[in-house]
Amino acid sequence: MERESADAVVVVGGGVVGLTTAVVLAESGRRVRVWAREPAEHTTSAVAGGLWWPYRIEPELLAGVWALESLGVYEELAGRPRESGVRLVEGVHQGTRLDELGEWAHRVPGLRAVAAGLAARLPVIDMPVHLAWLRERLMRAGGTVESREVTDLTAVPAAVVVNCTGLGARSLVPDPAVHPVRGQLVVVENPGITTWYTSADHSSGASTYFIPQPGGLLLGGTAEEDAWSLTPDPATASAIVARCAAVRPEIAGARVLAHRVGLRPARPAVRLERQPLPDGRVLVHNYGHGGAGITVAWGCAREAAGLTRPAA
Repeated sequence: MERESADAVVVVGGGVVGLTTAVVLAESGRRVRVWAREPAEHTTSAVAGGLWWPYRIEPELLAGVWALESLGVYEELAGRPRESGVRLVEGVHQGTRLDELGEWAHRVPGLRAVAAGLAARLPVIDMPVHLAWLRERLMRAGGTVESREVTDLTAVPAAVVVNCTGLGARSLVPDPAVHPVRGQLVVVENPGITTWYTSADHSSGASTYFIPQPGGLLLGGTAEEDAWSLTPDPATASAIVARCAAVRPEIAGARVLAHRVGLRPARPAVRLERQPLPDGRVLVHNYGHGGAGITVAWGCAREAAGLTRPAA
């Protein structure tokens, strides 16, 4: 197998976690290539709602640390919204109480109790714009993105391989603990809504949320365990619109622009660890972020980058 210098890194996976990890590595002086089976705009990251919040991710304590570290980055990027795709937007988590959340919640600036639940001004990320920005930032740092399908992580010719394959890790590692949680969204013409809203029904796979994005108002959603279909279901779409319209009646008449489906890469706990290979090379795993890959991307990227350094 062809070998490369000790500073060469291949990041496998081109979603938000893979690209963010590659950016952190490249900006630290490593020679980085991203190998991705499909372009970023075709990944699960591209169809995500884009609201920063630790949703469906474990372990909670570590996820809170990663999320807060990422929050700091997004707050800075919100100063350049047209470039980065990140804005700070007010909204309400209906029915959520501060005492139900971990210690991380007490460190979110401006998070406060209101009659309906919790209100805050949080990052909302326009994912297609943000993914393109990450790719450009990586290239400016000397990194590259290549269309490559990997079938064996140990056969990738690099001193360090970082596995950011999300749901693909199920077969690639293989790791049967990784499984899909299907999310369906409806994009409608925004009737003038400027705030986000969420309300989760923990007794079912349905939730109610809407998130204003430049390309329309995103309506959701679903959390269907072990469902693999990427085809939007018309009945589910109608139910999503009806739930959102019960909160904001003007949504009922909004013109539908698109339907989206994504498969969240869920796992009982994020796998973020270093695995030495028999030939002396290093494999770092960074996957299993569930519905919070965007929320924890920078915190996990920095920790993963630290794991690629030679062991003391």
